[in-house]
Amino acid sequence: MQDILIKPYQINISGQRLADIKGKVEAYDWSQLPDAGGWRSGVGIEDLKRLVAYWLYKFEWSTTEQRLNELPNFVAETEGETIHFLHFKGNGFKPPVLLMHGWPGSFLEFGTIPELLAADGHDVIVPSLPGFAFSNPITGIIGPRRIAKLMHILMQGLFNKTQYILQGGDWGAHIGSWMACLQPDALLGVHLNMVGIYAEDAVPSTPEEKKLFERRAEILDWETGYNHEQETRPQTLGVAMADSPVGVAGWILEKFGKWTDLPQRADGSPDIWSKFTEQQLLDNIMLYLAPSSVVTATWIYHGKKLEGSDHFPAGTRIIVPTGVAAFPDPVFIPTPRSFVEKTYNVVHWSDMPSGGHFAAMEEPELFLADLRKFIASVSKNQI
Repeated sequence: MQDILIKPYQINISGQRLADIKGKVEAYDWSQLPDAGGWRSGVGIEDLKRLVAYWLYKFEWSTTEQRLNELPNFVAETEGETIHFLHFKGNGFKPPVLLMHGWPGSFLEFGTIPELLAADGHDVIVPSLPGFAFSNPITGIIGPRRIAKLMHILMQGLFNKTQYILQGGDWGAHIGSWMACLQPDALLGVHLNMVGIYAEDAVPSTPEEKKLFERRAEILDWETGYNHEQETRPQTLGVAMADSPVGVAGWILEKFGKWTDLPQRADGSPDIWSKFTEQQLLDNIMLYLAPSSVVTATWIYHGKKLEGSDHFPAGTRIIVPTGVAAFPDPVFIPTPRSFVEKTYNVVHWSDMPSGGHFAAMEEPELFLADLRKFIASVSKNQI
């Protein structure tokens, strides 16, 4: 077993850091931001202004920090890296569960779901991915395959050789898929609400698969400029992000507006306030700004590029029992089950009626019900 040091953690953002952030928000010169077409061309400026107004006049980080410090915060130190995580204790008779977020989300995405799973009897671990939130500093660029190893070390450090269940969306799904590939014996099951990594030789073959991939390519051509920039030039992007809290808010708010399953207003723009509150969004945004993690959180994209970990080697077969909750993500539209089964051992599949990329935030009841159903199905033969 790898050496790992685990200790309690207390969040404490300095008053000077908070004052610096607020001062830059107050000083933002809106006259330098012409409107290129609202949500058709990126983040909607009026929605961004609404968020910033709440930030200036109603938002208090001290209240958020106090609430977060009431959670069971820990850090683990291993292989030179610091990993922040929440650990909700169960009764010791149910398999541990690892919940992993993505970008531009955080450990807050899961809301009260960890507590509810702990009440079911599971120990629940909710990490901040390396480079995100309080999982800082990191030693350098870390990709998802490397993170998969670190997450496994964390779970071994906490539960020794006890098999565990993981759940992931976005990067959490990508990392979880690599964990299933590299450490299959450690996992009882893998539950994903996004599947985006396959064996290199898996190709669309049915009419449904081909049509889906053609449609997805058209959507992603418009929606993944952020990915290309963060994957290839995170340093240049970081120069801007490091010194503009409003810029960071716009960069992140766009994704919550475009990737969420939202009703549309009369002008075709997403009604983001029908699903999220300003408090929710700012709590998440501040986890990038307050601990100065907005730059390092983008490095996972560059790490993926350097690792070549956007696909599995040809012939790879994921043998770990896999469950998929296929939420109708408007951008990363769900892959047909037939194609997923070319790489994964799919034992559970649910086509969800609503919910998008941030499934646990958007539809927590649907998300939890499906995860519980999957856990029950893969745990029934466990002694």
